[in-house]
Amino acid sequence: MQRRTARMLTAGAMALTAALTLSACGSGFSSSGGNGSGGGAAKLTSSDDPLTVLIGSSGDAETAAVKSAAAAWSKSSGTGATVQPANNLDQQLAQGFAAGKPADVFYVSTSSLAGYAANGSLLAYGDQLEDTSDFYPTLTKSFTVDDQLYCAPKDFSTLALFINTKDWKAAGLTDSDVPTTWDQLRTVSEKLTRDGRVGLTTSPQIERLGAFMTQAGGALTNSDQTKATVDSAANVEALDYVKGLLDDGSMKFSSDLGESWGGDAFGKDKAAMTIEGNWLTGAMSSSYPSVDYKVVALPKGPKGAGTLQFTNCWGIAKDSPNQKAALSFVEKMTSTDQQLAFAKAFGVMPSVESAAGTWKQEYPQYAAFLDQADAAQGLPNASGTADVIADFDSKLGSLRTTDTKTLLEGVQKNMAAALKG
Repeated sequence: MQRRTARMLTAGAMALTAALTLSACGSGFSSSGGNGSGGGAAKLTSSDDPLTVLIGSSGDAETAAVKSAAAAWSKSSGTGATVQPANNLDQQLAQGFAAGKPADVFYVSTSSLAGYAANGSLLAYGDQLEDTSDFYPTLTKSFTVDDQLYCAPKDFSTLALFINTKDWKAAGLTDSDVPTTWDQLRTVSEKLTRDGRVGLTTSPQIERLGAFMTQAGGALTNSDQTKATVDSAANVEALDYVKGLLDDGSMKFSSDLGESWGGDAFGKDKAAMTIEGNWLTGAMSSSYPSVDYKVVALPKGPKGAGTLQFTNCWGIAKDSPNQKAALSFVEKMTSTDQQLAFAKAFGVMPSVESAAGTWKQEYPQYAAFLDQADAAQGLPNASGTADVIADFDSKLGSLRTTDTKTLLEGVQKNMAAALKG
């Protein structure tokens, strides 16, 4: 489960990784379609070699679940599969590609997709998947380069608002006070700032604050990532709103509370609310089991609902000697039943819409994460944009003392340069 950029978390920025996990679609593969070089399924490599699978695991539960699923697939397919949790996924992938012996199947983050696609490391197998329509459209968009879907989304996460229910009640708040607008969020944040704790916290990075931009109608680029839109009026409005919360003391960044991410600040009751992804639910169970909380959708902004999404996909190596089996493996890992099994095993959210109803029935307390899927926006994944985002993150910690427009204009120049290549 890749923890989306922030923890300072897996896929990310600020020493974290923004991220999450789960995935998609039917089993088997079609006999038509391309392989990224204009050929059909017949051009997939095939051999008796067992598959090697390299994953960026979130922990023992995920590793055990993927190994179990791989063993079941091996038994039914007759092809061996060895799952290895990486110590450093990007480094181990790079070493494998350089040696000409990469893993057959592996996790790929949105931030690394463009680079792997550009250097020919990945098999673009998306058009050979049996049913790509079951994936959430925003997820397939995240793994599409030059109109080619390179890989199947394995799972995803969105951001929501975590509320400490004890603090909420102590401040005299009820269910009717759950914020649904920016003004209401400001009001409850002020009321919750008491007894030595702040009302709201989150990590100082675009992987969190970008949700406000989405709610204001903004984004870092246009929809096809051909133009930088960082310094838009919507983005200025969004960060100015955050600055207002910081200025009045009802919000503090986790770094200003002595914590590397909002999850720990929330778990340690240094803040009554935080904006985080569904990976925090696992951290709360393991590290802060005595803290009672609830999860609600993020408040709407001037342009309506909005949140951010984080995802990984199942990559297949262009140099794999057994692409045919690799594709079959991915189909199984992203099937509805398997994704629901992964959700139960290590808390991820399915990337296929066919699993949504069952997932929400089984985890009603976390329904807010999935209910926001249609309003979710991914961060840019074009080549070079990951470095721009990392640099942006490094500056956001001083947002309170920085002129918002000046900050965004600087990032705008960097993003525009990255998009031009």
